[in-house]
Amino acid sequence: MALTPRLDLRQTQSLVMTPQLQQAIKLLQLSNLELTTFIEQELERNPLLETDDRERAATDEAPGEVDSRTADEPLVDSLPGQAEEAPLDLDYDNTFNNDSPADGSDGLGDWGGRGGRLDFENGESNYEQTVARDVSLRDHLTGQLNMDVTDPADRLIGVHLIEMLDESGYLIGSLDDVAEKLACPVERVETVLTRLQRFEPPGLFARSLAECLALQLRDKNRFDPAMQCLLDHLDLLARRDFSGLMRLCGVDTEDLTEMIAEIRALDPKPALAFDHVVAQPITPDVLMRAAPGGGWIVELNSETLPRVLVNTRYYTKVVTAARNKEEKTYLSERFQSANWLVKSLHQRATTILKVASELVRQQEAFFQKGIQHLRPLVLRDIATAISMHESTVSRVTANKYMATPRGIYELKYFFTQAIAGSDGGEAHSAESVRYRIKALIDAEAPNDILSDDRIVDILKAESVDIARRTVAKYREAMHISSSVQRRREKATER
Repeated sequence: MALTPRLDLRQTQSLVMTPQLQQAIKLLQLSNLELTTFIEQELERNPLLETDDRERAATDEAPGEVDSRTADEPLVDSLPGQAEEAPLDLDYDNTFNNDSPADGSDGLGDWGGRGGRLDFENGESNYEQTVARDVSLRDHLTGQLNMDVTDPADRLIGVHLIEMLDESGYLIGSLDDVAEKLACPVERVETVLTRLQRFEPPGLFARSLAECLALQLRDKNRFDPAMQCLLDHLDLLARRDFSGLMRLCGVDTEDLTEMIAEIRALDPKPALAFDHVVAQPITPDVLMRAAPGGGWIVELNSETLPRVLVNTRYYTKVVTAARNKEEKTYLSERFQSANWLVKSLHQRATTILKVASELVRQQEAFFQKGIQHLRPLVLRDIATAISMHESTVSRVTANKYMATPRGIYELKYFFTQAIAGSDGGEAHSAESVRYRIKALIDAEAPNDILSDDRIVDILKAESVDIARRTVAKYREAMHISSSVQRRREKATER
């Protein structure tokens, strides 16, 4: 058969992901913080986009501007308690000390003020002086290094070792790497490390938990051969094998109890007292509350909704003043991109609200009666109910939170696997079964510890068909020790 070139015409169908469609899909899975960052970047790139300034719009409404909500879309209901802001409870006549000292002074020293009040109008107050400044671990250790180590080479080694500390105060990395990097003997690095291990607070620069505890015990002059033997067998202490520890350490029950009490008084993570990190509160995307006549009201959190406008008046002004085709093309692309972004944000908000409403409908028993009534649910159930694809539901529920009367939950929390009921009964949610296992263990008596097999029997009596290995897996996932370990712990507590 001869090979000859030829020209064929074929017709095929394929799904093409346009940049606009990719952007819409990307917006679905962004959290509210990530969405805010994305909007800020778009505002910098696109001159036709601007934020929705309600005060400016009330005084100088620009005709032709398009809101991220369409004209036929109702605005989100105002949140309860937000219609009228309550005035701040400020007591300007409050005094720090109503009892004046015998000498007639106000008792505040350099704080000033009359009647025990701070004087903010004397021109001498400084806000920065009233804010406590946290000292970082690096600054704290560097100050000690400059005072204790005078040799420049040793001080340089100390700086490198300080940079090798993790957030708990443990030394990560190899001393050989430091010696090779600084071209010095490893013995010198070890000598400097020994000096650094005497810094405050005790326990820093340790390479293991046992070494961290040993440094603190040495600082208290409580490190002896028996204590060293105990630190060498911390695994036995974790298993509550007290008879084995007494045999290895050569002590009796009273001495071992005192040694364990000293261990418990130590700090396994001495660096956590520094570098405080303020936990950021979760801002829910969806708000849920009980309706006055029964049922639930589900609405989007207006504080997390991006308010973006397309300034059509500015577009009309600049497009008429464009000098060439390239400028008109650029402005047209920016205008289309801005309109598509506004449309995508509206679609994102609508989809989140639709998915959250269906989740509330499916898990209504949970909100009314508690976690025991959390029903099994998968993405396909929600996708079928709202006529969407499972991948869309998965993106919508990622990194989204809903404030409910029972707390703030991630939307993915309501999706749990099903555990079959015994004798063909109704299936149970895996989360509710885990809650039941924890409740049984929390309520067990010290002289009646429940084994995994007995928990299985109790759950089967409650129409939950579950295997022993599944009970063990759930128990370990909740960081609950075995029945043998719990029996030892209960025995030491009595």
